[in-house]
Amino acid sequence: MRTWLDANALVAVILGERGMKQVLGLIREGNAAMVAANIIEVYDVASRREGISPVRVRAVVEPLFEATIEPVPVDADLAREAAEIRIEHYHRKTRPLSLADVTLLAAARPRDKIASSDADVLAVAAELGIETIELPRSSG
Repeated sequence: MRTWLDANALVAVILGERGMKQVLGLIREGNAAMVAANIIEVYDVASRREGISPVRVRAVVEPLFEATIEPVPVDADLAREAAEIRIEHYHRKTRPLSLADVTLLAAARPRDKIASSDADVLAVAAELGIETIELPRSSG
């Protein structure tokens, strides 16, 4: 059983947001994982949108990947599953799931959980029968 972290989980840790303690607790449980697409999103959101230097982002997140969060690559099978979820559940205005979002959803297996503050990710996870952990929404 894994707990899949959405990008917003690590962004909360980097920014010291109110969800940080909950996310760190999930990481300490020892079964946290992240797909590569969400790792890209962590760097993008923290650096481009929030103005944190990539060096600072790396200093916070890399030790987590070395010790407690399993980074999971995106192979052709996972990419196909993610595409199928996006085809079925994406809508530009009412459900704007990113490619990282659907990759996260596709990675989850029975008995896994997804930790996210993204309402669309949580809704689709529920539709797919994936257990969720709702994180506090970003204060920004």
